[in-house]
Amino acid sequence: MTDTTEKATRELTMKDFFREENGEVVPIDASVLIDFKDGDIVEGDVVRIDKDEILVDIGYKSEGLIPSNELSIRKGADPHDIVELGQHIEALVLQKEDQDGRLILSAKRAAFEKAWNRVQESYEDQRTVQGPVIEVVKGGLIVDIGLRGFLPASLVDIRRVRNLEAFLGDKLECKVIELNRSRNNVVLSRRAVLEEERKEERDRILTSLQEGDVVEGTVSNLVDFGAFVDLEGIDGLIHISELSWNHVDHPSEVVEVGEKVKVKVLEVDRERERISLGLKQTRKDPWQEIVERVSVGEQIPGRVTKLVSFGAFVEVAEGVEGLIHISELAEHHVETPDEIVRSGDEVDARIIDVDARRRRLSLSLRPKREEREEKPPRRERDDRGEPRSERPRREDRGGGSSGRSSSSEGSGLRTGAFDALRDLDLEEKDER
Repeated sequence: MTDTTEKATRELTMKDFFREENGEVVPIDASVLIDFKDGDIVEGDVVRIDKDEILVDIGYKSEGLIPSNELSIRKGADPHDIVELGQHIEALVLQKEDQDGRLILSAKRAAFEKAWNRVQESYEDQRTVQGPVIEVVKGGLIVDIGLRGFLPASLVDIRRVRNLEAFLGDKLECKVIELNRSRNNVVLSRRAVLEEERKEERDRILTSLQEGDVVEGTVSNLVDFGAFVDLEGIDGLIHISELSWNHVDHPSEVVEVGEKVKVKVLEVDRERERISLGLKQTRKDPWQEIVERVSVGEQIPGRVTKLVSFGAFVEVAEGVEGLIHISELAEHHVETPDEIVRSGDEVDARIIDVDARRRRLSLSLRPKREEREEKPPRRERDDRGEPRSERPRREDRGGGSSGRSSSSEGSGLRTGAFDALRDLDLEEKDER
């Protein structure tokens, strides 16, 4: 009785199913072997985990071998981090028998086949897929959705993302926007999901905003032509010309990403979902202030900011510059502005014209006309810098003029010339 019980509870071994025949292992009963071929997907339990491979019992005459690079889509993954002993897994048959008689399997390809069908259905039905970010590559992220899905950097968020590393390990919800089976290529977009979530909020903002409204937002991005501002659901653009009353070469001179700003709504294009904003309109116009404060003819202090071939620009108030034309730099002829002023010089200039419409202020360093008339004439200087003596008037030149008769004085230049010749002849006769 005891022997019968022990026989009934004995564990089965390979010898119960296989025997050796002519040096080969063959099944005692062929019906116990599973029937499969290359490319089929089989199931089994993990019976051994090594550094470079794992062994899976699928009920075949030999255990299936899965190389570590065929275990997961994650590059360089440790098999111990992927599977556990006894875990039931699926694998695709790569080779029923390799040159060494081993059964070679691939777990990641089995997962790929199953995932591809699921991803394709999501693509066709416009449903989302989810998965963790497992890698940062050039131009974007790799998301594990059962296969390697590529998420371009430009589609990670509504705004440009500067640090892609921050998304490693995060589980993201994306839409499949491109699918190519021949290249096993899957392109994802998280931005499409975010935009759809914000569509209702965007529609509400577009409906409620009116031209002239002043609203608060956050600077979300800077480009050469302006700054984008997030209005809690939709981005508006401040063109570079609407950032400041002063000239701006780049938006970074005025605002920075993340800064809270108050802006004025200049235009709302509901069909194209575009909002034009202005920042300078929420700040006092320094030009208008200077126009109200000064008048033509007044002296105004300023600082030379820039020299150009045709004159010098002078800042007379913050954000307000006037031009001193080269002809107004001095009373005398000036070849280049740096003969008179230098950048940074403090000057007192006279306002000669205010063009409010064109926002132009013309200045001069020359004195007023009445001041010029009161000044004594400039005396010419010789090569040594000494004042030249005044040239004698014609009536004061030459001796003996006092002995001339009034008739000879009235005879003009010709008579005087002959008198000079006559005097010269007399002197020559006396010498002889």
